[in-house]
Amino acid sequence: MITIFDYGAGNLRSVQNTLDEIGAEYELVRDAAGLERATKIILPGVGHFGQMLRSLDEMQVRDALISQIRKDVPFLGICLGLQGLFESSPEAPGQRGLGIFPGEVQRFDDTARVPHMGWNNVTPVKTSKLLAGLPGSPFLYFAHSYYVPVVEQTAAICTYSVPCTAILESGNTFGVQCHPEKSGPLGLAIVRNFVSL
Repeated sequence: MITIFDYGAGNLRSVQNTLDEIGAEYELVRDAAGLERATKIILPGVGHFGQMLRSLDEMQVRDALISQIRKDVPFLGICLGLQGLFESSPEAPGQRGLGIFPGEVQRFDDTARVPHMGWNNVTPVKTSKLLAGLPGSPFLYFAHSYYVPVVEQTAAICTYSVPCTAILESGNTFGVQCHPEKSGPLGLAIVRNFVSL
């Protein structure tokens, strides 16, 4: 069963609509037991890095979520759900991320208009399971002020004043900085590729 984790924020309705559109069965969960029975996990992310991680801690699901990701249960983090995979973010100094990957999220500097909001091309830098069957440089929707730098696990980049990670793939762990649930048919295709893993 695909599990959408509901931490009290996140763009749940749009993600649910996307899964409904492609005919995927899913459930919303708010506890560790729900995560532990998941065969795939989606963590939507809208809002603030600190608020999301504090919510995961208050709900006592941090360890279960990390355990499932490390067991290679397919995981898709959307926007803030991608950023939460790293150790920290200047958006919430002192707040621990999930630490699946080393490094810190960054904030766009003063040369960029923030938030980065709108449609941008995504350029693959290696073979991407999420982008399978999509055009070579798809146009996807973004809305964020912080970004993951280009790292070893980056599968595709988006350039907005600086190159940043648009799609991350490592084993069965996936993250997208864009919002596939708001990116029309191409976004549907990305989610369908994840569901089909």
